[in-house]
Amino acid sequence: MGKQKINRKKIVPFWLIAFFAGIVSPAIAQSNDENKQDISQVWVADNGDGTYKNPILHADYSDPDVVRVGDDFYMTASSFNCTPGLPVLHSTDLVNWELISYALHKQPPFDVFDKPQHGNGVWAPCIRFHKGEYYIYYPDPDFGIYLTKAKDPMGPWSEPILVKEGKGLIDPSPLWDDDGKAYLVHAFAGSRAGVKSILVISKMSTDGIKLLDDGVMVFDGGQDHPTLEGPKFYKRNGYYYIFAPAGGVSTGWQLIIRSKNIYGPYDSKVVLEKGKTAVNGPHQGAWVDTPSGEDWFIHFQDKDAYGRIVHLQPMSWKNDWPVMGIDLDGDGIGEPVSSYKKPDLPKGKVMTPSESDEFNEPSLGLQWQWYANPKITWGFPTGHMGFYRLNCIPKSDDYVNLWETPNLLLQKFPAEEFMVTTKFTFNNHFDGEEIGFVVMGENYQFISLKQINEKLKIRVVRCGNARKNGAEKELFEHGFKEKTVYFRLKVKAGAVCSFSYSADGEKFTEAGDNFNAVPGRWIGAKVGFFALRDGVINNAGSADIDWFRIEKIEE
Repeated sequence: MGKQKINRKKIVPFWLIAFFAGIVSPAIAQSNDENKQDISQVWVADNGDGTYKNPILHADYSDPDVVRVGDDFYMTASSFNCTPGLPVLHSTDLVNWELISYALHKQPPFDVFDKPQHGNGVWAPCIRFHKGEYYIYYPDPDFGIYLTKAKDPMGPWSEPILVKEGKGLIDPSPLWDDDGKAYLVHAFAGSRAGVKSILVISKMSTDGIKLLDDGVMVFDGGQDHPTLEGPKFYKRNGYYYIFAPAGGVSTGWQLIIRSKNIYGPYDSKVVLEKGKTAVNGPHQGAWVDTPSGEDWFIHFQDKDAYGRIVHLQPMSWKNDWPVMGIDLDGDGIGEPVSSYKKPDLPKGKVMTPSESDEFNEPSLGLQWQWYANPKITWGFPTGHMGFYRLNCIPKSDDYVNLWETPNLLLQKFPAEEFMVTTKFTFNNHFDGEEIGFVVMGENYQFISLKQINEKLKIRVVRCGNARKNGAEKELFEHGFKEKTVYFRLKVKAGAVCSFSYSADGEKFTEAGDNFNAVPGRWIGAKVGFFALRDGVINNAGSADIDWFRIEKIEE
């Protein structure tokens, strides 16, 4: 494969355009010496001694897929309704990863995704490099299979092309064969298609932009391998391979099927399972090789409120079958490793996706996502002014809770235990304006500053079963005289959350009861902000978020 390096200069015009369109753009990178926040204080997979620990990403990068291009590795993942979508991460050693861009700055159809669509949108994608271009195929289970392309992984990425329209078509993966012909394998979502655990291969145009037929069923996992999905298509030593997880997200295993003929018949073998480890459902991911000839498998583990976190397994070949992880019990099926020697790759610097944000750049950090396609009025970066302006947007007329609120500015949980502290100033104008710091999921809890009867109040509010219109319940209310406030969140093992507040950033007062975070719809719990108001006004209040910092929990 040709050696491709990130061209950081190319990104400038694209992201400037995106910025003026009101779209999230990447933070300007600073060196580790200038900003130690570039490296996570709460989870680093690189042990610094030539080994690594799993997970390599303790964050919700669901359904990861990876491609190697020269000496570089690029990962993408599901993003569902969160925008921008299709994150693109970069690594040179498969252990240290940096979030560098998004391939989907706004999700089509726009009239649908301008509102929250929990659990819908971008399902398991596949990233490939073909003839000098990066291809990401992604499924929307309600509309079909899309493709977006770029010559540089930093972007610009093309507007999505609908490769195959259809309801329930999921998890596409392309293969350009040795004879130049092109194919695509995909699965079906039972919730939309009425059938599942089926893999179909279709002929595809050589440019990859359309399918030429409705496909041929090549494998039915229904009896022995239920919930077969997430296929990834490869060819090696004359065999066609489809790597496909089965058994369900939290309890399943990694299945491999292979054949000398693209349409089968396919033999099957389970190659990775939980075994005696604590890593449930180890499956769905990517096989990658290194320039020196090593093989590795990247997959996720569903960790409830923490989302689908990412693991790296050693991989080898025996009798033309992949062997993943370590076979601890001798049953011929690998089990996940907790720690292992790093891949045989040049030593790179320790990197982690961005978490903390000082809001000193003319753009939001890439760690931030909205719950729907963003509008320019929701908030403004300020660059040299040193804060992010979040505007109080009117609640919907039928507001019940935050579940259908689009202007939630959130990021993923980065570790099992961590502490977040944030500082902001509330530019309140009228009663009913509120700025909140929230742990969001199907149940959620927030601490907020709200103007009530011309006075400011600290509130803690909880909502259970938000997806089914659960009501919000106030747990705490206390008067607060200052417009500048510090909020703090502590997350301990098991996703047990506690909130506190301060007027000076030194002395914090706990507020409300502890809260057990839970996932959202197919995504992990997230932490961040909202700004809302009752009714429409031509001069709404706002909050100037000074900073957001993730650190280890203070003892």
